[in-house]
Amino acid sequence: MGSSTQSNPLKRKDSIKGPGDKLDITPLGAGNEVGRSCVYMTYKSKTVLFDCGIHPAYSGMAALPYFDEIDPSTIDVLLVTHFHLDHCASLPYFLEKTTFKGRVFMTHATKAIYKLFLSDFVKISKISVEEMLYDEQDIARTMDKIEVIDFHQTVEVNGIKFWCYTAGHVLGAAMFMVDIAGVRVLYTGDYSREEDRHLRAAEMPEFSPDVCIIESTYGVQVHQPRAVRERRFTETVHQTVAQGGRVVIPAFALGRAQELLLILDEYWEGHPELHNIPIYYASPLAKKCMAVYQTYINAMNDRIRSQFEVSNPFNFKHILPLKNIENFEDVGPSVVMASPGGLQSGLSRQLFDLWCQDKKNSCVIPGYVVEGTLAKTIMNEPKEVTLMSGLVVPLNIQVHYISFSAHADFNQTSAFLNELRPPNIILVHGEANEMGRLKAKLQTQFTEQNVNVLSPKNCQTVEMFFKGEKTAKAIGRLAEKKPSEGDSVSGLLVRKGFTYQLMAPEDLHVFTQLSTGSVMQRQSVPYKGAFAVLTYRLQQMYEKVEVVPKAENPSLKVHDKVTVIQEGTDYVVLQWVSDPISDMVADSIVVMILKLNTQPIYESNGHGVKEARVDKDSIKIVHSLLISLFGDVKVNEDQHTLLVTVDGDVATVDHANKSVECNNENLRERIKVALRRIQTACYPLSF
Repeated sequence: MGSSTQSNPLKRKDSIKGPGDKLDITPLGAGNEVGRSCVYMTYKSKTVLFDCGIHPAYSGMAALPYFDEIDPSTIDVLLVTHFHLDHCASLPYFLEKTTFKGRVFMTHATKAIYKLFLSDFVKISKISVEEMLYDEQDIARTMDKIEVIDFHQTVEVNGIKFWCYTAGHVLGAAMFMVDIAGVRVLYTGDYSREEDRHLRAAEMPEFSPDVCIIESTYGVQVHQPRAVRERRFTETVHQTVAQGGRVVIPAFALGRAQELLLILDEYWEGHPELHNIPIYYASPLAKKCMAVYQTYINAMNDRIRSQFEVSNPFNFKHILPLKNIENFEDVGPSVVMASPGGLQSGLSRQLFDLWCQDKKNSCVIPGYVVEGTLAKTIMNEPKEVTLMSGLVVPLNIQVHYISFSAHADFNQTSAFLNELRPPNIILVHGEANEMGRLKAKLQTQFTEQNVNVLSPKNCQTVEMFFKGEKTAKAIGRLAEKKPSEGDSVSGLLVRKGFTYQLMAPEDLHVFTQLSTGSVMQRQSVPYKGAFAVLTYRLQQMYEKVEVVPKAENPSLKVHDKVTVIQEGTDYVVLQWVSDPISDMVADSIVVMILKLNTQPIYESNGHGVKEARVDKDSIKIVHSLLISLFGDVKVNEDQHTLLVTVDGDVATVDHANKSVECNNENLRERIKVALRRIQTACYPLSF
């Protein structure tokens, strides 16, 4: 579990330093507000951005998340949970108008609906061209940049692993689990644990994350039972049309609209007296939206899939499409479901302006509405309302709030967190008051579990510290036998992202995309002497020199590593598989052979003992060979001495007298043995 603090770059930081690496989580939107969901997270130099929405109550740049607080070019992955505007509508701006270079992921259904939603959003936005954040060409360009992910599919990008679960809420909605170096963060987005008429409930992840970033839209509120809400809804609609009134239901073109249409179509079917009263699905996207829903039937619940085997549940018997207000014959009672859900513009606002002064009419608000929108304003039942034309008129229409919003209420949130058991909870996507009440209640609920519950504001960073242990998992042949205590396990250590695996070289191609290989070295060296002489001198220098039997040409094997072959009268060939030891042996053989081609540098005394002629060439040879054996060797050619340094111990070699001085007896003896072998190899007996 990590220690955590909450900090604001605009305020003094009360940072509680803990051991380990720092995880930063910063809401760029949806911090103590509903709208422009966007959460920035960075850990171990890896950066993830969750969602990229706009604020429905604002327009232009004011509707965007606080992108100026971050460097978009540093973001590795952007994960979009679903197609609602407050979660994805700033994506074209972010992808086309900033320095973002990372990868973007969403589910298949979300991508299909994303383009429809945003194209409609651009068309109905009542702002000047100068204030437009992007156009339809920008949206089209983003489609090639968006990658899709299946539920439960694990994807890895630059060391960041992530996968997603069904979130309920709307078609294609996902909760993302992100794993960076073993620290797991769950971002719920908007979710619902209640199955409705067409969608499954949100899944429960199979393990607890270290951090859960969770929506708090409804705070401590508890939804009425679904049967009660459906009855209130149908009774309200029935009573209104029975008295000759009209009903406007502001709802987004996709999501709750399909749920309510299923309810109304079923209710109309059971009430023949209503068959002459039309129900309109008023959205320019109506036909396209229904086609998308029919395409993704398998993403819905068992009830819809079973019904689809008999007949298409979205081929409504009593619902008519309505593309625009000009095609609408406003004669007598009717029911119209129109977008957008906040009544800020579009068909829903046009119909509201037409009907808001008649007390026989009703406006049914079927879901959560954001502060600053007209739908939120009329829920407080003001006496007057301002039309889009600027005219102020009395508000006589009956306003009914019957929530079918697929957001979790307190009971769902409490049960979800109680089962999930995350040690750190970060609340987002909720108005400040509702979020504050939820935070207090969760702190009380989890008092004994020592759970951190935080509710950062926009641009306020939550810091957490996690101490990770680096472990390597033995796999393949190395895992076939369980090692005993104290046993050593050797193999290749392979790192991928933040995970380590230990495997035998033979298993490298099985468990990775890597493969092993060998480099066969072959070198020709001039030599005109007798091969017997070369054999004798190699036997003097090396402990193991064997004649290769049945070879086509005279051949020797030195230390089972280097093969020396007499392929011509004036040269020999050295052949070996390259590795550090074999390379060193081959180098020393080459030096010896080249020296044999020069004049002898030793003269025999009367007793047959060879004495070295001290010259620059010989000391250079000794210097080169000692470097290959000991590494740090310095030479003083004027004084004919060499200084050998190994692990802080220094030995002085007098080249003229062939003596070694060193306080470390072990090092002194090692150097003496090396010098004797060099002496024997380079200056052998004359023939």
